[in-house]
Amino acid sequence: MNKLIAFDCDSTLSAIEGVDELARLAGDDVFRQVEDLTNQAMNGEIPIEEIFARRLELINPTRQQCLEIGKAYLKEIEPTAKETISKLKREGWECIIISGGFVTCIEELAEYLEISSIEAVPLYFHENGDYRGFDNDYPTTRNGGKPELLQQAAGKNSAEHVVMVGDGISDLETFGIADKFVGFTRYAARPQILEKSPHLASELSQILDILKDG
Repeated sequence: MNKLIAFDCDSTLSAIEGVDELARLAGDDVFRQVEDLTNQAMNGEIPIEEIFARRLELINPTRQQCLEIGKAYLKEIEPTAKETISKLKREGWECIIISGGFVTCIEELAEYLEISSIEAVPLYFHENGDYRGFDNDYPTTRNGGKPELLQQAAGKNSAEHVVMVGDGISDLETFGIADKFVGFTRYAARPQILEKSPHLASELSQILDILKDG
């Protein structure tokens, strides 16, 4: 049986919210504005598409800054992530990342975890590394994007069992495409996740037992 498990990145595979950390590099005022927008979106108070471009306009990230965030993801990696993903692979699970974050930031973490498939937002840079824009058609720039990507991945892998792990409302939207959803609470215990998730985990290693329970 082909099995697929998808992980959110920010506040799941790593403690940080990459976009917030990029904003921190842009100064305290930008950080406060971006953090507030991110929390509103992850709590389901405003649609993701309403804040996506606005956050990037405020931050104006360089390629080098994105690579710095990649190193921060690794430094703040969830303590059981590496071992859990290794065990899942041994048990026949295809592991992927589906994120509203940015490919340039996530690549180093994914490489460390030996996850080859990253579904995240592409950023574009000028030759000198300055920010040029993002793929505003990419599914995770809007609500409903993660279910779309998960369905595509499930089809590509001919998956008969599909699991999603994440901390935000955009992750919870995948339940239905995913036959099992695990709300991750170690770094952010969001009210809608606590209320609506069929399963909760405060460390990624707990997923192994949740999956054993059928």
